[in-house]
Amino acid sequence: MEPTLKNILARVNETVAVKMTMLFGSIWCVYLFFVFSLVPVLMPAWQNTLLYISNCIQLVALPALMVGNAVLSRGADRRAAEDHKALLEILSDVREELADLKEKTAGIAQSTSEAFDRPETVSISDQTFVNLTEKPHTNTPTA
Repeated sequence: MEPTLKNILARVNETVAVKMTMLFGSIWCVYLFFVFSLVPVLMPAWQNTLLYISNCIQLVALPALMVGNAVLSRGADRRAAEDHKALLEILSDVREELADLKEKTAGIAQSTSEAFDRPETVSISDQTFVNLTEKPHTNTPTA
C-alpha cells in the first residue's frame, strides 16, 4: 500500500500534536512558564510584549493539546477494545471449563446420592445380615 500525501500529512500532524502535548505536559514547561510569568516583575516595560507572546502561546497550545489528547485517547481506546476482546475469550473458556466440571461432578453427586439411598441392612452372605443402623448387642449375663 503506497502512502499518499494525505496519509503522510495526517501522520506528521498527529506526531507534532502528540509531541506538543508531551512538551506542554512536562514539568519543565511549568518551570519555564513560571519564570516567564516573573519577567514583568523584573522588567515592567516588557509587560505588553510578554502579554502578546503569552496570548500567542495559548492560541497555538490549546488546539495542539486537544488534537494530541484525541490521538493519545485513540490509542487507549484501541488497547481497551483489544483487552475487552481478550477478556471475553477468557470468559468463554472459563464458562466451557465450568460446564465441563459440572458435567463431571454431576456423576459424582449422583453416585453419592445413590450410596445414601442404599438399604441399611446389608447382606454379607446368603445367611448373614448386618443392620447398619442398629447398635450391636452384647451378651451380658443377667443375675
